[in-house]
Amino acid sequence: MLSLSVNNSLVIFNNYRPLSNSPGNLSINPSPYIPATPNSPQKQKQQLYLHRSFRPPPSPLPSKFASLDIPSKLHVLACRLGLWYEYTPLIPSLLQEGISPTSIEEETGISIIEQNRLVVAAQVRDSLLQSNTDQQIIAAFDIGGEQLLYEIRLLSATQRASAAQFIVENKLDVNGAQELARSIKDFPSRKDEKGRENFDYTLPGDCLAFMYYRQSREHNRNSFQRNAALEQALSVAQTEKAKSAILEELKEG
Repeated sequence: MLSLSVNNSLVIFNNYRPLSNSPGNLSINPSPYIPATPNSPQKQKQQLYLHRSFRPPPSPLPSKFASLDIPSKLHVLACRLGLWYEYTPLIPSLLQEGISPTSIEEETGISIIEQNRLVVAAQVRDSLLQSNTDQQIIAAFDIGGEQLLYEIRLLSATQRASAAQFIVENKLDVNGAQELARSIKDFPSRKDEKGRENFDYTLPGDCLAFMYYRQSREHNRNSFQRNAALEQALSVAQTEKAKSAILEELKEG
């Protein structure tokens, strides 16, 4: 009898049965990015696109999962045994063993999109570890943090570290993290924008403040929308120079 102790719970795997209603629904596929079951060419193209970003995280499987067989790995994923970044490496491990993303979804309830989000977020988390980001900052993403980390995936390693710290310190939600990442990526292309010289590109708060600062100029002077955008910019700006520029705009109305 094969047993595994995870999070103080004893899990028995010799009686494991597929979670889907139809028996024998688990598909072994030589290419993990192509569904084993026939699909329309358009659907296959969409699934191929979704999974091009799948890459095994650089860290190995946690030792408690290393010796598991395929049904046991699926069981761990289905029951979400452990923290999200602990069981996420099981997804690329299953892909390498020939289990298609569609089968993983059917057997675990983790959608194809969520599989991608988890794997990418785990890569971002690994990059934070490699960048020697403060452990307390990283730990703040232990519960539900995969959605936040996924939003900063397109940033450089240095930018990810500073963005992660800003997200935690300012308690940003997913939309806030998305706006933060967009403002950092967008800042270099705004070199001709008025007031840009007052904001520090190396600081995530200044990048976000500059985005709100720009948006304020889309509204009429003395309008509620303009002042609200400037107040929002002031609340996230990190440098005194940026704050002074925003306050000057507020004084002008």
